[in-house]
Amino acid sequence: MMNDFGQIAMVSIMSHLVFIALSWWALQAIRLEKLLKPNHVVQARLLYILLAIFIGSSVSNFFLDYLQWSRQLPLIFN
Repeated sequence: MMNDFGQIAMVSIMSHLVFIALSWWALQAIRLEKLLKPNHVVQARLLYILLAIFIGSSVSNFFLDYLQWSRQLPLIFN
């Protein structure tokens, strides 16, 4: 039982990191610089980081919820 919690924790951490990295990569295709004030480089980078974390963790939570629900689905038939 406790071993299962450790595996779930590891999958959750890895999922969040992978989806945050994918979100960061995908955000590089958007030109947010045109929407921001000039000479605000640090704030623009912080915005990219926060958006990547927000999008990545949201997608990761969806993925982890879907994984959990798919594991619980066979319990309907018991």
